[in-house]
Amino acid sequence: MKFTLNWLKEYVKIDTSAPEALADRLTMLGLEVDAVESLFEPLSPLRTGLVLSAEPHPNADKLTLCRILVGKQELQIVCGAPNVRKDLCVVVALPGTTLPGNFKIKKSKVRGVESQGMLCSERELELSEDHTGIMELPDGTPHGCSFLEVSGLKDTLVEVDLTPNRPDCASVIGIAREVAGITKQPLSVPFKNTILEQNKDSFSVDVENPDLCPRYAARLVRGITISQSPWWIRKRLVSVGMRPINNVVDITNLVMMEYGQPLHAFDYDCIADKKIIVRTPRSSETKFTTLDKAVRTIDPDTLMICDGNGPVAVAGVMGGFDSEVTEQTTNVLLESACFNPISIRRTARKLNLPSEASYRFERGVDPGGTLDAMERAISLMCEVAGGTAEPGGVDIRDGLGDPWTLPLRISKTSDLLGVPLSAQKVKDLLESIEIPCEIVDEDNLKVFIPTFRIDLEREVDLVEEVARLIGYNEIPVSLPMVDLSYPEQDPERIKRNRVNEFMTTIGFFEAINYSFYSSDYPSLLGIP
Repeated sequence: MKFTLNWLKEYVKIDTSAPEALADRLTMLGLEVDAVESLFEPLSPLRTGLVLSAEPHPNADKLTLCRILVGKQELQIVCGAPNVRKDLCVVVALPGTTLPGNFKIKKSKVRGVESQGMLCSERELELSEDHTGIMELPDGTPHGCSFLEVSGLKDTLVEVDLTPNRPDCASVIGIAREVAGITKQPLSVPFKNTILEQNKDSFSVDVENPDLCPRYAARLVRGITISQSPWWIRKRLVSVGMRPINNVVDITNLVMMEYGQPLHAFDYDCIADKKIIVRTPRSSETKFTTLDKAVRTIDPDTLMICDGNGPVAVAGVMGGFDSEVTEQTTNVLLESACFNPISIRRTARKLNLPSEASYRFERGVDPGGTLDAMERAISLMCEVAGGTAEPGGVDIRDGLGDPWTLPLRISKTSDLLGVPLSAQKVKDLLESIEIPCEIVDEDNLKVFIPTFRIDLEREVDLVEEVARLIGYNEIPVSLPMVDLSYPEQDPERIKRNRVNEFMTTIGFFEAINYSFYSSDYPSLLGIP
């Protein structure tokens, strides 16, 4: 799981100046930190600039001769990008700068005219695949400043190696919850405890296999305009190694990283009969074309998302080519679901399609957070892509079990940890990571297990949570009581040792056999 400190501090207050200290505390919580590194260091020499003028190159039709103001310097730079224009704020690589890919910038002559640097595109900076023009910074961006500082790319990446039993931490909010528990700071999330009004006017959903799909929710957004995402979204994705695609797809990826809930966007106008059916394939449905245009063989036990005509997505793994969001898409049906982890793991292995989504579904996503993630994505689509969300939607939760509770004995917890504890202390510790508790009496707690903690199954699991939150290094070291008195010897054992010594002295050898032997063997010795 990758996240950045600037992203993390959107949900919990942290000290970004001491990333190593935070990494140590996460490791002591059981979230082993693999790496802490500064991001985009090769881009640190880049500066911001302002285009003072952009005139046609005297010796080339497709080149532009620009005067660029970088702080107090005024430079002449030849540019071939079609979007360069007067008053544009740009990214400037000065002579002596080395761009990613070991591309060195130096003064040169282009068609007989001196060029004192380079105006950069996003692809040249390895921020995206866009090479249609130079990168455009927001109007009013100060010139002569560090590009990393101005763009917000100056950040620290933290990579955590998660154990399979902690899917709740496969999200930035999940990590923030853990940090809030040890720093005693409040946790702030965009959406929480969302309630969805049922509305089946525009589409319907039928889940034929609730065991494989405990919860399936969907909403419709009309009037979407597909375009490039705003910089803050692309910056978040690039920072954790994800490639921006378009505003709708980028939003689903952003929310997946934020909440740990994979989402999928369908082109609503491509959904036959405006009907979603979650089921396994019919006998005739053996082939399916995924988003990568590959035709794949699907097994009878593969969970599929289907419309009125047939499959449109491999549930929890990859969408279908025929229903993907394209530049022509105007109406989006957004899916937020909870799938059976074993089913998704088996499907991803058979199809050899590992992904960020299947990684989370295989470990188990939070069925209680399905609507929160969906509402977060819907709000962003309306804000960023100009869409209008239809009121309500569909939420089918036939496969969800009842909430469960666990008892926790304070005396047992204190004995196992070797630390004196009170019921109120333990309650405060568990509730700091959003595990609600009720004090039954001085020695007993009733703990309400939240849906995002699928790993908490026994009382001893809760004891481990208390130990993590106290801090393993805060638990005092004590040696066990060992009685060093000489124990009384068993007369039969003394007799056996004497026989052993006598027999070996006169030339016999002792054989010690396996303990699993036939009960007939002793009788074969002929000894009464």
